[in-house]
Amino acid sequence: MEPDDSINVLGGPLVVCGTDPVTGFFRDGYCNTCAADQGSHTVCAVMTQEFLAFSKYVGNDLSTPRPEFGFAGLKAGDSWCLCAGRFLQAHDEGCAPRVSLEGTHQRALDVVPLDVLERYKM
Repeated sequence: MEPDDSINVLGGPLVVCGTDPVTGFFRDGYCNTCAADQGSHTVCAVMTQEFLAFSKYVGNDLSTPRPEFGFAGLKAGDSWCLCAGRFLQAHDEGCAPRVSLEGTHQRALDVVPLDVLERYKM
């Protein structure tokens, strides 16, 4: 799996999203992506309790530890590469988290318009 070019939604170099816990499709701390990333884990977001509760409600529990997968669970304040579609869904439901535009991969724009991402910029 070769990653796409590491370019953010602003056209600059992609910056690290999160290393504690390590995030990203490639688990390299960046919201890099490739053709195999069907979920488009490209939006660098800072978790909130509201978003974590929403994500759990819609079937993607990010807050419960899953030690069998080496996943400690996320808490408010953690940075995480979200699926672009989930971010857009959270936006539509009024509970989208803040985003780092510099850490959000340009492929997120295939799903989420830039003006929507800009509403949540940190």
